[in-house]
Amino acid sequence: MDTLFKGVIKFKEENFSHYKELFRDLKEGQNPHTLFVGCSDSRVVPNLITNTLPGELFVVRNIANIVPPYRKVDESLATTSAIEYALCELNVENIIICGHSHCGGCAALYDEEHYNAMPNVKNWLKLIEDIKIKVLDLKPENEALRAFYTEQMNIEKQIRNLFTYPEVKEKYLARTLHIYGWHYIIESGEVYSYDFKKQEFNLLKAEK
Repeated sequence: MDTLFKGVIKFKEENFSHYKELFRDLKEGQNPHTLFVGCSDSRVVPNLITNTLPGELFVVRNIANIVPPYRKVDESLATTSAIEYALCELNVENIIICGHSHCGGCAALYDEEHYNAMPNVKNWLKLIEDIKIKVLDLKPENEALRAFYTEQMNIEKQIRNLFTYPEVKEKYLARTLHIYGWHYIIESGEVYSYDFKKQEFNLLKAEK
């Protein structure tokens, strides 16, 4: 914790001054252009990956970057309510579903007994257990390929789930809402973006 305390002090004394005017403007309210749905994994840092400033991203993070299908129930729904808020109150222009390499949540699908002591985690991952069946049907040659398939299929599934939310399909077809699926590779910093027409992931790179 000492490192975190020192970090807070350093931010206030050094880094904050660079963005003083920005934070002064942000006190009046937020107007993010993008909803970023990512994994809670500590290695995935949305603003760092996208090189964005405070106020640009409305971030929702959970295990395995899951977008639960939309539903109205009496229980508390953290991810669903956050996405609903971004769509209805903030009117974001873009939504990014960002999965990543070496995802522990996706890997957990193949090691269920390890999570018996974590019933809430195990129950949460039931939302994507159908992906396991599809991946195993492909008979991947090794665990690395199995992980690759699982992570990318999971992103595709969450995009489909996103379309169950009110007005998403209408806004998307009207081109007032843009939806992206990203696969972030931790060890290389590369991001592969989902091509809706070709149904494949392609590397994002600078245009020449």
